[in-house]
Amino acid sequence: MSDGGQGGHDWPLWEVFVRAKGGLNHRHVGSVHAPDAELAIRHARDTYTRRLEGVSLWVVPSSAITASDPEAAGELFEPAESKVYRHPTFYDIPDVVKHI
Repeated sequence: MSDGGQGGHDWPLWEVFVRAKGGLNHRHVGSVHAPDAELAIRHARDTYTRRLEGVSLWVVPSSAITASDPEAAGELFEPAESKVYRHPTFYDIPDVVKHI
């Protein structure tokens, strides 16, 4: 798909996630426009890791992301509150277990 000289406005939007040095998780840092995944990675690298902040990049087409509605958070997450057996307060954790 060509951008037609429009600065990528016709290209799909990609969400960018970066894993920092020493970090365990990728963190959403922003978005880029690109015609394909390979160019999206390059744009993401140039835009979000210029100071060598990252060791890994993920790019995901924005159209592929499905998110919950923050307005419906109570309705969506409320059932978990009624399942107290899921809370770790009912379990003894051995001292040898350092991280959960």
